[in-house]
Amino acid sequence: MDFFVIVTIFFLGFVGSFFSGMLGIGGSIINFPMLLYIPAALGVAEFSAHEVSGITAIRVFFATIGGVWAYRKGGMLNISLIGYMGVSILIGSFIGGFGSTHLAENSINVVYGVLAIIAVIMMFLPKKRNEEIPLEQVTFNKGLAAFLAFLVGIGAGIVGAGGAFLLVPIMLGVLKIPTRMTIASSLAITFLSSIGAMIGKVSTGQVEYFAAAIMVVASLIASPLGAKAAKKTNTKVLQMILALLIAGTAVKVWMEIL
Repeated sequence: MDFFVIVTIFFLGFVGSFFSGMLGIGGSIINFPMLLYIPAALGVAEFSAHEVSGITAIRVFFATIGGVWAYRKGGMLNISLIGYMGVSILIGSFIGGFGSTHLAENSINVVYGVLAIIAVIMMFLPKKRNEEIPLEQVTFNKGLAAFLAFLVGIGAGIVGAGGAFLLVPIMLGVLKIPTRMTIASSLAITFLSSIGAMIGKVSTGQVEYFAAAIMVVASLIASPLGAKAAKKTNTKVLQMILALLIAGTAVKVWMEIL
């Protein structure tokens, strides 16, 4: 792997992870299409959808460790929620990650395109906030939480994502979890999801390890910078940026598929 390939992958990982840190998402929803299309367009490298999903799975695993560690003592981690959704998404993501080796390149892109469209729609659905409820009194539908996490896990495992871009709107809009608890707990759930996806991808030989290592380094540098930038940016502006990013990449993917 030559210098230009390394620089390109690092730059893409940095940009994707910066927005990931700024917008509070796992980053794969951005990194997947960037890594799939930009190196090929520049003529420096070409990764298959299987390799891209494997690289992003490794990146998400390392990117979420720091977030979970940071929230461990804040009282925002809902252990029951993490238990029900975490176990379900771990199983689902392993099935998706392991089973993706039997899918054609186009099929993986279709899954990404569907997930991206769902994510954009859910971002703009009205959400009833429960911020006034004391955190110790928060309740949720356990069966529904487990079922939805399992479905998210299968799709996220196929594309190598942690699923945070779907988990957050589900937890806020469907399960009615307070925002602060959602942000903290979704990181822990995403971490568990990334374990299943990573095991599935590694065990089926879908990972390009050197490229994955470059992405991990870029993410460890860029994510904290993005989180700092978020404190100085209007939340509605952040939501609009994320929606445009996801919608734009979804359109690109569907144009390629069709």
